[in-house]
Amino acid sequence: MDDHVYKLIELTGSSTKSCDDAIRNAISRASKTLRNLQWFEVTGTRGSIENGNVAHWQVTLKVGIRLEE
Repeated sequence: MDDHVYKLIELTGSSTKSCDDAIRNAISRASKTLRNLQWFEVTGTRGSIENGNVAHWQVTLKVGIRLEE
């Protein structure tokens, strides 16, 4: 197995559907402009409430980007 070095970035994804969808939105958008996305870690979850219901999710992630050789 090769040794790798990673750069960490922080992203916050949002969704009106679910926290899972917010994660997927953040990763999908980041993958359009960044290469070598390798893993993520959820560091925070928050949302807004309207009329007694969850109206919006926001999920903050640390994303590991493998540096190229």
